[in-house]
Amino acid sequence: MRRSRCSRRLLALVVFGLAGPWGARAAAAQDAPPPQVDFLLIPVGARAAAMGQAAVTDAATSEAVFWNPAGLALLTRSELAVHHYASFFGPGDAVVLAVPSAGIGTFALAAYVVDYGNFDVTPASPGGPPPGPIAIATVRNIALSASFATTVGGGVSAGIGYKLVQFRVDCSGDCSDVPPSVGTTHSVDVGAQWRPGGRRVRIGVAVRHIGFNLQVNNQAQADPLPTTLQVGASWVALPPPATGDGFDVRVAADVQARARRGVSDPVLLLGIDAGVRELVRLRGGYAFLNSEARGPSLGIGLSYASFAFDLARVFFANDPIGEEEPVHLSLRLFF
Repeated sequence: MRRSRCSRRLLALVVFGLAGPWGARAAAAQDAPPPQVDFLLIPVGARAAAMGQAAVTDAATSEAVFWNPAGLALLTRSELAVHHYASFFGPGDAVVLAVPSAGIGTFALAAYVVDYGNFDVTPASPGGPPPGPIAIATVRNIALSASFATTVGGGVSAGIGYKLVQFRVDCSGDCSDVPPSVGTTHSVDVGAQWRPGGRRVRIGVAVRHIGFNLQVNNQAQADPLPTTLQVGASWVALPPPATGDGFDVRVAADVQARARRGVSDPVLLLGIDAGVRELVRLRGGYAFLNSEARGPSLGIGLSYASFAFDLARVFFANDPIGEEEPVHLSLRLFF
């Protein structure tokens, strides 16, 4: 993505962390740059996005890497997944490989990149026409992770994930005004799921993004990670018939709280998933976020043989800057 003749002001907003609908809208409304780590709050995976981010009890899918690593424990086949979303600030792409090992657990590796694009850098020219670009700045967020989950007995599974988180500004040309810079930090996700008694209820809890501040320039400007606690339950309101080939319905409700600079803001996340096995799934949800990104979501999932396709669209309840709302796409291969 190429954005020509970028003003210094726009580039500064991007360089200092235009990281998602939460951050971008805060910047537009308050004229202040958001932290460089808010991309971690953007939902990854079309299943979770369609269900209003009520995903802490979702299991047996590699999307659990981004929501609750304990959900990886119930994978019965290896899975290679590609996740993509398109939004006004740029595309986000993730690749996940999850491999279950009988009697041990499931191991998963993931790479996630948010690309804000290439920006032409032009020098200031007071009183005259702007000169041509003298450099190209490329701005990205990157997260690399390794996760492990296992079943510990009594219907309980547990998981842990490590992440390397990075904010990068790369530059080619005359980069005296926009020198290349890299900020790197590390974080951990931990989670558990419990299926009491039968198969109709599942309870989940996860704490994500526990780690060190991300420092790009100096310690005074370091950004704390958006540590997030999410607790929820899901219920199979309409179980499939004994043959397993009929219609079923699952509902999920999560409470999410984010601790940042000593502030906690609990929100409610609701989702519903209905369909026939994994063959056809219809999903919907509502994320009651404390931001302009709150709103409903819809999605569909299709699966055949060793392939699965999931699509979701998120609708922001309030859209003051009139930009494109996110579309999420996930492709999964089982082997």
